[in-house]
Parts: sequence; C-alpha cells; structure tokens
Amino acid sequence: MAIQLSAAVRQNLTALQGTADLLSKTQNRLSTGLKVNSALDNPGSFFTAQSLNSRASDLSSLLDDQGQAVQTLKAADEGIQSITKLAEAAKAKANQALQSSSKADRNKFAGEYNELLNQIETLAKDSGYSGKNLLAGTGNDLSVVFNEDGTSKLDISAVDYTDTSGSLGLADQTIGVSGTTTISQAQLTAGDEAGDTLDVQVGGSSIGTVDFSDDDIDRIAGELNALDGITATVNGTNIEVVSENGQVSIDDTDATADFGAAAASTDYVAGGFDTDASINATLSTITDALSSLRSQASTFGTNLTVVENRQDFTKSMINTLQEGSGKLTLADTNEEGANLLALQTRQTLASTSLSFASQADQNVLRLL
Repeated sequence: MAIQLSAAVRQNLTALQGTADLLSKTQNRLSTGLKVNSALDNPGSFFTAQSLNSRASDLSSLLDDQGQAVQTLKAADEGIQSITKLAEAAKAKANQALQSSSKADRNKFAGEYNELLNQIETLAKDSGYSGKNLLAGTGNDLSVVFNEDGTSKLDISAVDYTDTSGSLGLADQTIGVSGTTTISQAQLTAGDEAGDTLDVQVGGSSIGTVDFSDDDIDRIAGELNALDGITATVNGTNIEVVSENGQVSIDDTDATADFGAAAASTDYVAGGFDTDASINATLSTITDALSSLRSQASTFGTNLTVVENRQDFTKSMINTLQEGSGKLTLADTNEEGANLLALQTRQTLASTSLSFASQADQNVLRLL
C-alpha cells in the first residue's frame, strides 16, 4: 500500500532533497577544486578544457626535447670556441716557422703544428651531447620540433671538424728529413791522386769541392762543414755527411783512380715548412679556416637563440593553455564555501519546516 503524504510534508521533503543534492555538489567541488568534474556537469566546458589540457601535455613533452637541443647546441658552441683557440695556436706556430731560417726549427714547428691539428680533431669528436655531435658531420643533423603536429621546427645541419683536411682545409705538414750519406777512409785512399777533389752535390747541383789528397778525414770533414747547408761528422774512419736542403751525393772529380761508388743519400724528404711560400700558403689557409669557424659559431649561436626563445614561448603557451582550462573547470573555493554555509543553513531550515508540517498531520492523534 502506498504511503500518502500531505501536500505540505511532500513540499518540504522535496525542498530538503534538493538542498541535499546541492550540498553534495558543493562539497564535491570543494574537495576536488573543480566545478566541472565530468561531461555531465557542463559538456562544453569539460571537452574544451580536456582539449586544452591535451595540447598542454603535448607541448610539455616537446619542451623536454627543446631543452636537450639547447644543451646539444651549447656543447657544439663550446667545442667551436676551443677549436678556434687551437687553430689560432696553429697559426702562431706557422708564424714562428716563418721567422726562423733554420730548417731544423721549421721541422720542429711543423710537428707541433700537426699535433695542434690532431687536437682539433679529437676535440671535435668529444663535443657531443646525449648521442648527438654537431661537429662530427654525417648522421648528426639536429631537428627541433616546436609544435604538437611537427609543422613548426628548426633543422640544424652538423659540420665535420673531425678531419681538419675536410671542411677546414687544414692538412698535416710534412716533417722534413735531411739527406744523409757516408764516405769512408778506404774510399778516400782509393781515389787519392794529385789534383783530384771531392765534388759535393745537393739536390743534383754542385755546391763546392774539397781537396782530399792527404786523406786527413778530420780536415776533410772541416772543409765539408764549411759548405752551405752541409754538416759533416767524423765517426771512427767514416765521415757522415748531412744536408737539410736535399739529397746529398759525393764523388771525386777525376776517376782515374777509383774512388768507388759515389756516396749518395736516399732518405731526404722536403718539409712542409721548408719555404716561406709554403708557410705563407698555410697561413692563408688557416685564416680562411678561422673565418669559417667564426661563421659557424655565429650560426650555432643564432640557432641557440631561436631554440631558447621558442622554449620560453612554449613554457608560456603551456601556462596559457592550463590557465584557460582552469577558467573553464576550476571552482571558486570562496564562492563554494559561502554556498556550503548557505546550503547548510537552508538544510537546517528545511528540516525545521518539515518538522512543523509533520506536526500538523500528528494533530489527528489527539482525537483518538
């Protein structure tokens, strides 16, 4: 059998139920901080906020990649700065060689120059960050994506400084080797005859003659030393003859008496810094390389500025999207707190009113 309620009781009960429902919603908003918790609360605001939050999330993941790209560019920039200093040191070595007239010194400077180039190559190989090295050429190009669909991006091309003879055009210098030969006491004795002399040639051209009629190797070595570019050293019964200017050969001018086979070197190697012209050519190449390095440093610097600015923009955009989402879904806690207090008061009043309405129905018991 259905329970019959009076109109007054039913009206007050309905009001109390409505207040309880509003009270529950208000309490939920205060506990979650959201005025729109599901599509049932407000479909338009819910789905719009969800779209904004999704885009903010996508941009947040790109922000991490942008941060790594910044570090990769910084590593490359630091590498170029150090390579530039090494290239300047190599230029100083070439200038030192130009100021010296000693081929021995020039060979030493050539060796130091080559070591600096080697350091440039190893430094370039060590300039990578997290698997990317913008100074190591092929396979190291960097692409930085700025938006969620990939239509906005920056492509950064790597350069190859791991081989200085490539993009920098700086090749190792040949380190010169002096021509060396030996003449023996036996050769001098065998070829000794009146008026005969030793003809000394360097690079195929005669540079002087020396009398060897007395077979005195100490005197002969002294006279050989007096010739331009020749160093002669007595070693036991032999004279070691060295020329830094080319292959050296020695033979007697009169073959009536047998001097034996001509003493000729085979080990001479021309050095890369032997002539002023070759050094000046190297200096010009280094100047071009330094210009290229500075230009590339400027390019990487521009790329770094772009990525950092886009990184800041992405952060601001994420904040804007999240703020917009919040305006659609976040609850005003002050307002909801006031609503809660008002609803609690209304609930108390509705309960009192329901009690009064029920008392009116209870008056029938007084007739019994």
